Amino acid sequence: MPLFYLDSTILLLIPALLLALWAQFKVKSTYARFSKVGNRAGLTGADVAQFILRNAGVPLADRLGYGGERAGQPACALEVTGGHLTDHYDPRSRTLRLSQDVYYGQSVAALGIAAHEVGHAIQHARSYGPLLLRSVMYPISSIGSTLAFPLFFIGIFMPVGLGQTMMHAAIALFTVAVLFTLVTLPVEFNASKRALRALSDGGYLADDELDGARKVLNAAAMTYVAAAAMAIMQLVRMILIADRR
Repeated sequence: MPLFYLDSTILLLIPALLLALWAQFKVKSTYARFSKVGNRAGLTGADVAQFILRNAGVPLADRLGYGGERAGQPACALEVTGGHLTDHYDPRSRTLRLSQDVYYGQSVAALGIAAHEVGHAIQHARSYGPLLLRSVMYPISSIGSTLAFPLFFIGIFMPVGLGQTMMHAAIALFTVAVLFTLVTLPVEFNASKRALRALSDGGYLADDELDGARKVLNAAAMTYVAAAAMAIMQLVRMILIADRR
């Protein structure tokens, strides 16, 4: 339920909100720290992304988006995108997009983030279950997170019968969004695990550099934990408010 609806249930959100604020501070401060630490091999994030994809047997598409297939494996495109920490893998187009700081960057943080996003591409190539489930859930989750709160809030002020129906529908929609945040956790943790293993096995980072990359990825993972905690508490709050009608 939005913060602007004030009653005693809003207290449930305080721990999750504090966790979210701490997670945001942690990821920004950790990234700032290790974005100033260059890797000794002089590799860029784009270099490492290409090396890891190649070693994993995932063909890389050319600049026009063509890369053919290797043993039936579709190619993955690699692009540079604008913004700060906007790095992501798009499973719909099989495109790995790295921000300029990561694509061209030679810092320990840049290599860790690039390897993490490659981890998602490899998950897709290996048909990793939680990633496929998240992709299926995404459209419904997006609708649920958009419509749930307005529908619930309107239901509060409607006559009891209609209001209860609207509130319960909103809870059902938001439940899908909450499940989406929970499914996201193993996807992100597994991508980081793949990233650190690839960075170590490929010798792209020394042990002390790998520790820095691990700290960056662990800090980023906490933002997903905080998002899941907030979503769960929001859902609990909605249920409590609906039960009091």
